Amino acid sequence: MTHPARDLLRTTTAALAPDPGANPLVPRIAAGTAPRATLAALALEQTWVIPADRRAFEHLAVRAEAADPEAAAFFTTLAQGEALAGERLVAFAQACGAEEASYEPLHGCQAYPAYVAWLALNAAPADVVLALTANFSTWGGYCATIATALREHYGFTDESCAFFDFFAQPSPDLDRLAATAVEAALDAGRLDEQRARTYGRLLQAYEALFWSALSETP
Repeated sequence: MTHPARDLLRTTTAALAPDPGANPLVPRIAAGTAPRATLAALALEQTWVIPADRRAFEHLAVRAEAADPEAAAFFTTLAQGEALAGERLVAFAQACGAEEASYEPLHGCQAYPAYVAWLALNAAPADVVLALTANFSTWGGYCATIATALREHYGFTDESCAFFDFFAQPSPDLDRLAATAVEAALDAGRLDEQRARTYGRLLQAYEALFWSALSETP
């Protein structure tokens, strides 16, 4: 039996999947050749990204609450997840020796959360559900690779890797909420698939820019 919402999520994720060679940094981390200074920069960039995304998801949940409660539930769960991830980020930053006070964030890394904030203000919530779900698949795969590499090549503890473990783990509840939100939007005729794919394409481009900018840190 077909499930239109799940089929759409799956095909959109596949269509927007980046080229395997598009990320210049994660393979270096996987091989253990990325310097610790770059890992510290990754931690510090995430200290800006995580709270910004959490607030954007909270805003999307508020916008969707009345007319699109299924999407609101998805974004509420996302915001809660970002809060948990932020707590886990602390140990990673400490393990890297990251010094936040003297760090200047990179514009290439902060383009992603800036665009998420734009989506929170301007995009239809259901369209954002579809776009984000495709992007999260890419991000989760990178996190799984990094979590393994940190243990094998850098000697990080489980606590220090927990931030990446959190995003690398499958989330059946989040998948279910995404499917429910997309299904409700399809049934109501308020999902713009073409626009959602445009949002997803831009998210993937900003994701690639994030890693490219980090790869150039000394």
